[in-house]
Order: sequence, then structure tokens, then C-alpha cells
Amino acid sequence: MLPEEKIVRDMFTVPIKNMILLIIGLRGETHGYEILKEIEKIAWGIWKPSHGNLYTMLNKMVEEGLIEPKEEYQGRRRRVKYRLTENGWRWLQEANELALKSLYVAIEYHERMRKKLQEKGYSRQEFEREAIKEYLKILDGIIQILETKREQLRKMLEEGEEVTGTGS
Repeated sequence: MLPEEKIVRDMFTVPIKNMILLIIGLRGETHGYEILKEIEKIAWGIWKPSHGNLYTMLNKMVEEGLIEPKEEYQGRRRRVKYRLTENGWRWLQEANELALKSLYVAIEYHERMRKKLQEKGYSRQEFEREAIKEYLKILDGIIQILETKREQLRKMLEEGEEVTGTGS
């Protein structure tokens, strides 16, 4: 199996792995408990993995060479912080490229499904104001990312640089 195929498969069969790697990558170093709290926040408080499942996944990622543990002690209490290895950063670079490509397609599918649901009478008529505010913040962030990426790609084309990916 090609590395890209494995990453794509993992993105859909093991999305929690991607989430954990993203959290560690963005934080630099982090404890398992902090990862749990961040996942819970991302999942709007609806879900988080059990401690046992999380630490099993973290140990597997250590074995795969994607992250490395660093022990620290606070008195007698042992805590482990995790950080990405060079392999973890490369994995995330490729996964990020593929995720962005998939995101563009997913947005299109979700918009088509939203329209179909509206046609069938399944659309929500009311949204909570806070949910709308959060949705607008997310959309504003996505628009900013896309505008920045668009300008980077235009500049690359104007300067005659070879475009090999979406560029992380």
C-alpha cells in the first residue's frame, strides 16, 4: 500500500488518530489529559475517548514513530508529555494536504445534501443564536484560509514556480 493510500484510509477509518496528532502538533508538547480535554472541546462536549483508549492510541503512535513521550515528575506524580517526531511532522504535512483536498469536496457534498434535505422538508427552521455565531466564526476562518491560499497560489503561478500541491 502506498503511503498516501494509508493516510487516506486512516483519515476515514481512524480520524481520532489525526485529531490527536493535530493537537500535539499545534500545542508542541502536551499531556494525555490535555488531549482528552481538547478532543472533548472539538466534539462540543458530546464525546471523548476513554482514558484507556486514548493511552492505547498514544502508545501505538509511539511504536509507529509518530510521537515521542517525555516523562516529567511533579513530586511523586509521574506525567508524560508527548511531542511529534520528525516522522510525525512529515505524516501531518501529507495528511494536511490530503485533508484540505478532501475538505473542499466534503463542503460541496454537504451543501448538496443540505439542499436535498431542504427540498424534502428536513431543514431546521430555527438555530440558536450562539450556534449561528459559532458557525459564522468558523466560516470567517475558512474564508480567510482560502483567500490566503488563493493569493499564495496566484503568486506562485506569476513567479513561475512549480505547483506540486496545495502547499502546507
